Amino acid sequence: MSKTLYLECYSGISGDMTAGALLDLGADEKVLREALKSLPLDEFDIAVKRVKKSGLDACDFHVILDEAHDPHDHDMEYLHGHEHSPAEGGGHIHAQEHHHEHVHRGLPEIRDIIEGSGLSRRAKETALRIFQILAEAEAKAHGMPVEQVHFHEVGAVDSIVDIVAAAVCLDNLDVTEVTVTELYEGRGTIRCQHGIIPVPVPAVVNIVSAHGLSLHMTETEGELVTPTGAAFVAAVKTGDTLPERYRILKTGMGAGKRDYGRTGVLRAMLIEPEEKETDVVWHLESNIDDCTGEALGYVMDRLMEAGARDVYYAPVYMKKNRPAYELNVICKENAIERLEVIIFQNTTTIGIRRARMERTIMSRELQRIDTPLGEAQVKICEIGEERRAYPEYDSVVSLCKEHSLSYQQVWNTVSRAASDIDM
Repeated sequence: MSKTLYLECYSGISGDMTAGALLDLGADEKVLREALKSLPLDEFDIAVKRVKKSGLDACDFHVILDEAHDPHDHDMEYLHGHEHSPAEGGGHIHAQEHHHEHVHRGLPEIRDIIEGSGLSRRAKETALRIFQILAEAEAKAHGMPVEQVHFHEVGAVDSIVDIVAAAVCLDNLDVTEVTVTELYEGRGTIRCQHGIIPVPVPAVVNIVSAHGLSLHMTETEGELVTPTGAAFVAAVKTGDTLPERYRILKTGMGAGKRDYGRTGVLRAMLIEPEEKETDVVWHLESNIDDCTGEALGYVMDRLMEAGARDVYYAPVYMKKNRPAYELNVICKENAIERLEVIIFQNTTTIGIRRARMERTIMSRELQRIDTPLGEAQVKICEIGEERRAYPEYDSVVSLCKEHSLSYQQVWNTVSRAASDIDM
């Protein structure tokens, strides 16, 4: 059965909070440690322990670095950009004393680290997706090509480990759906390697904007949502609306390191809808007679990335026998607004028709199976007592690239493997 993870981000989200919450939810610490040992890095160790946050028991995931790589994130005065002389602050460390050795790694180097590890294919894909989102956000913030971005804090060992740990734990829990309703964020300023910058930091703003995440601004002075946390949500979120009624199957809490006067935990829950709701989708439609094929292809990709369930074009003739295309988008109600923005921004249309539609769908679930080519994901559908298995496109493509085989060869292999399982 599918598993739905709900991340309750009332105290924000970061990489270490996410790893801690997923471990507390039941991810296997032994599996995580073995995966991290396979990384071609030797500058770190990890500690997993129980801590109290506002009297609540939470799991603390901590990356232990040698002195040369320790960013001293715990120094709150430094994070806020406050500097004191020894007389004012009792010998508090000055900003210039925080110059530690940061390993500046670019996206290609990080890809090599992840691909060269012993992580499962699904965990690798999740980690790579997170870093791709981070690289795009940093590239926009600094005005440079993605491949030329050299990460500082993000590319440091502790952040690589946080991201990989979160990806491994998510894979170990076998989560198929992730719901994040909103991200609670602070305000003010924070110090980074480039100086003092506003909160939300530019990378978080770029991620939120590009991936349609919802921010809930609070009165807290400080950074609650880190770029790593925002990128994790953008990479794995499949929905932003909770069922009207649901059961909580299990709960986990991950502790944050910074003290902003809030509880400082990320709560993760495995949930199950209490009753099946009527399946409703929305149909968006527009006639377009003056867009190029390339532009329409780009729009299709953007719409799918933003949450459309399906996108297709149909050739039509408009008044005065003008050849045109009818754009059709199938989506959930909570995606309508952001999808319409994409259509208006990237096509020449000046109007979009919409209709609410109820649909009948076969009962289905995603399942990962073993095949002669490796692990693959298939969709299991039921009609009466009959069960059918369909290979998922992304899994087939991944195996095609890995084994240099044609799509048809891999599809047939996965289909045969699926037909042999006890469904």
